[in-house]
Amino acid sequence: MVKLNKIYTRTGDDGKTGLADGSRRSKDDSRLAAIGSVDEANAALGLVRLQSHGDFDDLLCVVQNDLFDLGADLATPSDDIAWTPVRIRSPQVTALEAALDRHNDELNPLTSFILPAGNALSAHLHLARTVVRRAERDAVTLNRTEPVNPEALKYLNRLSDLLFVLARHANDKGRADVLWVPGQ
Repeated sequence: MVKLNKIYTRTGDDGKTGLADGSRRSKDDSRLAAIGSVDEANAALGLVRLQSHGDFDDLLCVVQNDLFDLGADLATPSDDIAWTPVRIRSPQVTALEAALDRHNDELNPLTSFILPAGNALSAHLHLARTVVRRAERDAVTLNRTEPVNPEALKYLNRLSDLLFVLARHANDKGRADVLWVPGQ
């Protein structure tokens, strides 16, 4: 388990930070961009949970823990270490798919694109969705130059889909979705 006695270390003052394997990277490195976007997505979900008043809370708590796993996965670029690294695994992706199917089955099919609006919970879910999409883009960018766990990429893709469905669910199961009207 992690034990943090001191929050500041001064080791990052030169613009570099340490990864789980002990290597150091520039703070603007593509790996750190992906880790930062995942962290931002997790914070956005924290705001969603404040708005949700218990709706989806158990699910989102699991997702927040999974996002920490995903951050640890990204922070450990190699399996060539003295411990078993934390990795996103296929059961985590499958669990998102099951939640996605369960909540989507309660919605009417879309007949139009929708705006990221509606009530406060829906708007926060849409915001979290867009942050997750950025995290996915950052992870894909990283994967061009260094391997990224394929399950981590799948997880981010499914999570953004799930957040879209939950945003619709929060809008009275889609009945209060704000439809896009082209040209207006």
